[in-house]
Amino acid sequence: MVHPGGGTAPPGTGRRARRGRGPSCRCNGVIPREIARGPGDRGGTTLSGRLPGAVGRRKQARFMATLCRPSVSVPEHVITMEQTLDLARERHPDHPQLPLALRLIENTGVRTRHIVQPIEETLKHPGFEERNRVYVAEAKARVPAVVQRALDDAELLTSDIDVILYVSCTGFMMPSLTAWLINEMDFEATTRQIPIAQLGCAAGGAAINRAHDFCTAYPQANALIVACEFCSLCYQPTDLAIGSLLSNGLFGDGIAAAVVRGRGGEGIALERNGSYLIPKTEEWIMYDVRATGFHFLLDKRVPATMEPLAPALQELAGTHGWDAADLDFYIVHAGGPRILDDLSKFLQVDPHAFRFSRATLTEYGNIASAVVLDALRRLFDEGGAPDRARGLLAGFGPGITAEMALGRWSRA
Repeated sequence: MVHPGGGTAPPGTGRRARRGRGPSCRCNGVIPREIARGPGDRGGTTLSGRLPGAVGRRKQARFMATLCRPSVSVPEHVITMEQTLDLARERHPDHPQLPLALRLIENTGVRTRHIVQPIEETLKHPGFEERNRVYVAEAKARVPAVVQRALDDAELLTSDIDVILYVSCTGFMMPSLTAWLINEMDFEATTRQIPIAQLGCAAGGAAINRAHDFCTAYPQANALIVACEFCSLCYQPTDLAIGSLLSNGLFGDGIAAAVVRGRGGEGIALERNGSYLIPKTEEWIMYDVRATGFHFLLDKRVPATMEPLAPALQELAGTHGWDAADLDFYIVHAGGPRILDDLSKFLQVDPHAFRFSRATLTEYGNIASAVVLDALRRLFDEGGAPDRARGLLAGFGPGITAEMALGRWSRA
């Protein structure tokens, strides 16, 4: 009855020999006045140093920011669907809605999940302080190897990164893990830090979009995205609502990282992004923060949210001159099977188009902000898409919020 993900990335070594990059204009920390335009600007021009405006009103950058291959790692402790159902029966034998909860858990299609602690430890509640201590320790132990692999896949060094976006909603640190990473992995002291803690599952899409915005404002800058989610540390044994019991069988743990290169690289050349919030739905997915930690609240209306969100995806694509029903690949957040089924229905897209997201859900469960990056990793594993193939990425989460992006596959 918990939340999981699968293997650990091999340890990295921090800085490595420069590959696939031209000379840097960091100038040993002294930036000549004539090129002091912003981070990552190694002789190019910027868009007036100004962040892009509303979707549809933005001029396209000369060099498209490219979202490179993500690195993903899930913990070694595994819980199966069968074990989850058995635990629900053992711990809640007299629950009046147990049959409904069991049916809902089975319908998620989640076969396995991975968790940072053995199930015996996960089911205990030693208190919020101890759980957050575990979050910090596990993040520091696991994140660097995933980051190093993402840097290697993008053929960049820590010294090439201009901004780190760290997304997580399952633990809390101040300063953010970004500060620790800069020191531990020898990123430049001038690296920007953008931690995002309160967008939940939508944060993966939001991080991609904010990295895109940054690289549009500062052409040739490079952004590092890190998503670290240990949902199992939010298990609350006293939460017995149907939504809570369902969540116990849906969420998993996982870490993902990816680089957005301002120039060069293989992956999705990002062209446009947007955000949409369904009015008056902020209480549908939320945390009730108590002395015992984060209590996850899930409204029964959440699975039906694709009907109002699909038009936002269609409008974004239409603004770009594309048809959301006629794209080459789709990378979306898999909050549950109905999310994917309804997207297929309302976008009029073959269900097979969402196979990468469904595979993440089946093998890892809902790993929150890391889902989008893992689904993209699976597209890479399949060989990627044809050059110039058009695609859509989207993350969905609290708000109810959709973070959406459009791009073309680039084999440059």
